[in-house]
Amino acid sequence: MKGIRRTLICSALIAAAGIAASWEARAEVVYNRGNSADPETLDPHKTSTVYEAHILRDLFEGLVAEDAAGELIPGAASSWTVSEDGLVYTFALNPEGRWSNGEPVTADDFVFSMRRLVDPATAAQYATMLYPIQNAEAVNTGGMPADQLGVRAIDPATLEVTLAEPTPFFLELLTHQSAYPVNPASVEELGSDFIRPGQMVSNGAYTLTEFIPNDHITLKKNPEFHDAANVAIDTVNYFPTEDRSAALRRFQSGELLSNDDVPVEQIGWIRENMGEQFISCPYLGTYYFTVNTQKPPLDDVRVRRALSMAIDREFLAEEIWGGTMLPGYSLVPPGINNYGEPAYLDYKDLSMFDREERAAELLAEAGYGPDNPLRVEIRYNTSENHRNTSTAIASMWEPLGVQVSLVNSDTATHYALLRERGDYDIARAGWIGDYSDPQNFLNLLVSWNPRFNYARWENPRFDELMRQSAKTADLDERARLMQQAEAIVAEEEPYFDLLTYASKNLVSPKLKGFVCNTLDHHPTRFLSIEP
Repeated sequence: MKGIRRTLICSALIAAAGIAASWEARAEVVYNRGNSADPETLDPHKTSTVYEAHILRDLFEGLVAEDAAGELIPGAASSWTVSEDGLVYTFALNPEGRWSNGEPVTADDFVFSMRRLVDPATAAQYATMLYPIQNAEAVNTGGMPADQLGVRAIDPATLEVTLAEPTPFFLELLTHQSAYPVNPASVEELGSDFIRPGQMVSNGAYTLTEFIPNDHITLKKNPEFHDAANVAIDTVNYFPTEDRSAALRRFQSGELLSNDDVPVEQIGWIRENMGEQFISCPYLGTYYFTVNTQKPPLDDVRVRRALSMAIDREFLAEEIWGGTMLPGYSLVPPGINNYGEPAYLDYKDLSMFDREERAAELLAEAGYGPDNPLRVEIRYNTSENHRNTSTAIASMWEPLGVQVSLVNSDTATHYALLRERGDYDIARAGWIGDYSDPQNFLNLLVSWNPRFNYARWENPRFDELMRQSAKTADLDERARLMQQAEAIVAEEEPYFDLLTYASKNLVSPKLKGFVCNTLDHHPTRFLSIEP
């Protein structure tokens, strides 16, 4: 017996040693990922940019998630039901859902998080995302306490959400980073410091371990994530890549395995030399200039229409952006769900000669011309692509006698100025659809959305049409109301719609699992790296 026992012990020790050796032999899988800019915040309830969304999508998981192709899949909720009238959603939470500290993710965590998002004290820039929920707007505007929000925990594993009106895209809203849960105990104990590396408690595939501003952000695989067994990458390093040319060089050297943008002035060379490493797909986004409609002379619709009319969008798309964008004549991009054709600018099909002639007439009517030149400032966030676009538009306005000065700043400063209502004339901006529905774009201009209504434009008829559409379950009627609203925007031009986006990714052949989708969402949990 002793001999058999000794043999078994030796075998076990040998097996254990083999396992240890195998574990030690497995090299850490590291993904160096380019990200167009540094985040302003990693608080899901204070976020506002695509740059932040890429990182937050790795750190947190909402009730509903997206797969590699951008299709809806269960997230923190493993299933859900919807009442016959479309007003009550009941979510069954994934029993394997855990925070990174090992505690279970509960329905109460989502109640806390949704209340926090709409609480005016949070000053969430995306609080309007939850406005379809009963009483959300009243809570967010200070008219009701947060506990009146239409969300409750039936038990620790069951969440019920009651809507004010049927909302066909409600599940899509829940994939947005602002709908992610935060850990209540962590927020209550640490306040705004809950997002610091080493302190953040998250429920996504990764945890935050390092954040060096303007250098890198490091995430590590979360062993508590319910699908951790299928997460192949151990470490993600996000590098800010505002300088697209430098990012291209880092990608070519192998320092980066992907980047989410390219220098468009090199697009011909990239197309010719990068082969399948350059991936461009239809992208649900609009590139525009916002106009300060409360500042003379841009408060005059004749001035705004003249400037917009004189912009050659085909030239911008082909010559400045190298065919990686399409000319844009509407705020809502073509091809969006639940809409049909957008309301285009009425001069879309006029020749540039006719448009320039009409633009000169409008400026003259407003009192501007060679004897009284119009002087405006264009602000843009740092990027050679935005600089080239702004420079080209300034040249297009020059024959009208318009004198332009250009000012650039880093992305965080640029958008902070717009959101916080700083002084400006005209500024570059863009909007990437959070979900495929026209409301996501038109809501940028409603009067009750001041943080994203950069133009400070107000139109009671537009507001009323948007309110009516929000209460309309009939998709055809809803689309008709929103098209009427967009037609008002096209007439008054608080924004100059310039281009419709296409995504422009650099992707190494070593990076596997990257799938084109119109949202350009690529969660790291679905990617892998070949040696």
